[in-house]
Order: sequence, then structure tokens, then C-alpha cells
Amino acid sequence: MDYLVIEGYKSAAEEFSQEANLMPPVDFESIESRMDIREALQRGDVEDAITRVNDLNPEILDTNPALYFHLQQQKLIEFIRQGRVAEALEFAQEELAPRGEESPEFLSELERTMALLAFEASASSPQAISELLSPAQRMKTAGEVNAAILESLSQGKEVKLVGLLKLLCWGESMLEERIEFPKVDLREGLLSLDTLKVEDMMQE
Repeated sequence: MDYLVIEGYKSAAEEFSQEANLMPPVDFESIESRMDIREALQRGDVEDAITRVNDLNPEILDTNPALYFHLQQQKLIEFIRQGRVAEALEFAQEELAPRGEESPEFLSELERTMALLAFEASASSPQAISELLSPAQRMKTAGEVNAAILESLSQGKEVKLVGLLKLLCWGESMLEERIEFPKVDLREGLLSLDTLKVEDMMQE
């Protein structure tokens, strides 16, 4: 349920809730709202995403200046992506520059984003700059927004299943240094078992 809610699988979460007779940790409508916001960011419509976040809970952006800055930064990136240079410069000067003066971290991010204008037509642009135009940057911003909304709903922002898998991998790596044991093959979703070794271990 935790995985379905955090990752935004609304219909699957509803069915799972009914079949397992579990109370959902959040209102299912909030899942749909989060997914609408994520989709808006993935298609580059930052203004729509901001409007939807404010409709859901205006305090989210009011109390999280870093998140609001990153949304404004994403909006600047979208201006540059569309070749709207004049609008990008005006937006950066009016909206982002004042925030950059308040925080060295914001200023560094703004400078990196503005460097896109200098390297726009160049194939030799540094990776740290060119990656701002990648779909991964939109996903990163969407992930931040999703986490902030979940936090406002008093819901965990990281999937527990992912944490358990990381713990499993860590545990296996620690055991591997000491003994031979049956391992979980995460790629195949199967246990890679050596029956004789398992029997030997059990006898020991």
C-alpha cells in the first residue's frame, strides 16, 4: 500500500485497499492530484503545476523556499528550452535573481541555469549544464514536489519497499564476506539456491 500510494497508482491502491481490507493512509483523491502535478512538470508546464500545488495546499510553497526556487528554476529552464531568450532573461532578473542574493546555493543554481544560454548551440557544453535540459531534470523537480506534498499529508515520502531492498543488498554484501548463503536474484525475482550448500548450512 505504501508503494502504491507514494508512486501514485491510484486505481491499484483502491483495489488493494478493498481486497486486503486496509485503510488507506491518505485520501485517494490526493493521489490523483499529485499525479496531475507530476504530469504537468514532466511536460514542462510549470505554471500549471504551481497552480495545482497551491490548490491542493497553499502552505506547501509558502513554507518551502527551496522547493519554490526549484520550480521557478524549472520554469526558467523551460523558457530556455523553447528558445524564449528575452523572456528567460526577464524572468531570471525579476523572479530568481532576488532569491539568489539571499542564498549562495540559489545563486549557484541560477548561474548554472543561465549558463545554458551560453552553451545553447554548442555540443561541447559541460554535462552539469546540459543535463538541466534532460527529462531527468523534470523528474527530479517532480520528485521534490511529490515528496513535499506527501510530507504535508504526514505520509512518508520514500517508498519503504525501496529501503527494504537496499537493506537486503547491504545484508547480503556483509554476509558474503563471511559465509556462502542463498541469495535473492533481484533481476530474475528468484532465489538463486544451491540446495547442497543450503543443507550444509542448516546442519551447521
